[in-house]
Amino acid sequence: MADTLKLELVSPERLLLSEQVEMVLVPGTEGVFGVLPQHAPTLSTLKPGFVEVYQAGAVKERFFVTGGFAEVTPTTCTVLVDEAIPQSNLTTAYTAERLAKAKARLDQATTDDERAKAQAGFAAAELLSQASTTVH
Repeated sequence: MADTLKLELVSPERLLLSEQVEMVLVPGTEGVFGVLPQHAPTLSTLKPGFVEVYQAGAVKERFFVTGGFAEVTPTTCTVLVDEAIPQSNLTTAYTAERLAKAKARLDQATTDDERAKAQAGFAAAELLSQASTTVH
């Protein structure tokens, strides 16, 4: 068996995934990066996008994340996310509802801080909507 690394995907609510994997693709703020066993220690913020989990040379699972942090050591990859949505949940109806709610929050924002947070949420919802059309 090829070398593996331990992946832990953690949301504020719970541990979503904890297993040995071959590789992980992570949507870092500076760009998507791959993590293999013996990776150099790295700490990165995340942008909205997919965390892709590889086993047996293929994507085993995909999670859309809205942001967070990734910490990489030679033996582990810990991904702490604001929110993670399994690819199987990315239906057109789900993403349309998320986009509508994000637009409503943006329209109702009254302070600069509220507008900034609402704009970030709307941008993530737009990416989520785009992602749903490419996976189904």
